[in-house]
Amino acid sequence: MLNEQAKKTLLRKIPHGLFVCGVKDGEELNGFTASWVMQASFEPPLLVNCVRADSSSQAMIQNSGVFALSFLEAGQKEVAAQFFKPKRRVGDKFEDIESDLAPATGCPVLKDCLGYVECRVLGRVEKGDHIVYVAEVIGAEVYREGEPLLLESTGWQYGG
Repeated sequence: MLNEQAKKTLLRKIPHGLFVCGVKDGEELNGFTASWVMQASFEPPLLVNCVRADSSSQAMIQNSGVFALSFLEAGQKEVAAQFFKPKRRVGDKFEDIESDLAPATGCPVLKDCLGYVECRVLGRVEKGDHIVYVAEVIGAEVYREGEPLLLESTGWQYGG
């Protein structure tokens, strides 16, 4: 028998960083706040990014096979909040944020962040309400040193 409260309490204790995931599909660009991200392999350099299955960004990753993760710095909670909102409600999320297109993927990356990685999707698992993408890191840039923004420091909960 699953104790729902215990499950929720413990799953919310898993530490998560917060990232802006930039995506593209042809000329269309978007971004969303990602928190279910982890490194999965050294060689080749792989990471896992879990993306809500019913989101437009997930469809863009599926079509293009690429994404980029901008690493937010502690104190950038407002930036993370801006990218939580669906594009259909707020329009171009990059309109008021300085960004570039990453050279290997063409995905948008933030200029004001710790740095970014660019990824090419190698596989996906379709179970539950998120798609689990396994991707190879094919590009990276460090802008500055600093502490990453963590979900627990925001007071938000995404999980459980």
